[in-house]
Amino acid sequence: MSAGEANLRSILAARSARWDERGALDPRQRQVVSHVTSCRTAALGGRLMACDACGHDERQYHSCRDRHCPRCQRARSQAWCERQREAVLPVTYHHLVFTLPNDLNGWVGLHPEVLYRILFGSAWATLKAFGEDPKRLDGQLGMSAVLHTWGEALTRHVHLHCLVPGGTLGKDARWHAAGETYLFPVRALSRKFRGHVVAALRAAATAGALDRVTRPGEIDTVLDALMAKDWVVYSTPCPGRAETVVNYLGRYTHRIAISDERIVAASGTHVSFRYKDYRRDGLRTTLTLESDEFIRRYLLHVLPKGLMRVRHYGFLSNRCRRAQAAEADPPRVGAKTDNPGNNDSKDQPAKTAG
Repeated sequence: MSAGEANLRSILAARSARWDERGALDPRQRQVVSHVTSCRTAALGGRLMACDACGHDERQYHSCRDRHCPRCQRARSQAWCERQREAVLPVTYHHLVFTLPNDLNGWVGLHPEVLYRILFGSAWATLKAFGEDPKRLDGQLGMSAVLHTWGEALTRHVHLHCLVPGGTLGKDARWHAAGETYLFPVRALSRKFRGHVVAALRAAATAGALDRVTRPGEIDTVLDALMAKDWVVYSTPCPGRAETVVNYLGRYTHRIAISDERIVAASGTHVSFRYKDYRRDGLRTTLTLESDEFIRRYLLHVLPKGLMRVRHYGFLSNRCRRAQAAEADPPRVGAKTDNPGNNDSKDQPAKTAG
């Protein structure tokens, strides 16, 4: 494979057939591989563009539009940003990251729909409870959440990137502003998030939704161990203009596990790609994997069909956004809250990634 062919499509095209022959691809993975390897090739058809003046013609092939394809996601991300700019409020936004511990990676592989649903629901339940607390912001919060399932080295690392406007809509239809540099105490957020996730997993197990976890006693052992560990929710303000905030979130909404820009070399047996090594303070370096291992890691991040990986909650939900925004006083940058709460600055942590 030449340097010019060092991209995901060529790597999958060269090696994935062997996986399929061995029966290593499930139907969903087979579908994604087929889409990515066919993207912008004659397999999907296209159109012939011809110049009336000089007679020059050029073929343009159709894209696969699969959300796991690096060629298609860049254009979709730009289009999404254009749609979202009008909805950004003139307030400070906060970026939060809710992460599932690595102890649950095996269960994610067995029951991805269940684990992803619990992650979304628990993150929102946690923030919603803090936003409604009369001692804090005493109102309805808004949240936009994006699911990511990978780390920089393509290993499984399931987490939500959440963008939260700094304030709530109160029952009095007024804006209750949070501080520009502080939203909620992350120690308390982490404990509540942990409790929600563990309780939801116990309920799912009781309902039979984790039936593929078959080792005797595993569910109680894992959940008890999770409750004994400290979880960390990452939180930081992202001040800036509306366009800056949208571009910030746009970096996450349509990102996939690996982009063609990160792949630096590929041969018949190995693939090298750039990544940030967070164990060495985010040092940018190159990782080389055997081709089969590279494909295996990529396939870890194929999402169940129909799963919504970008979701909006609270007053940012599609149902509530227009109605409530029209009734409430528009928030102002730097506006002070009418609510005396949200004074937990002593619990404000250092910006440690979760």
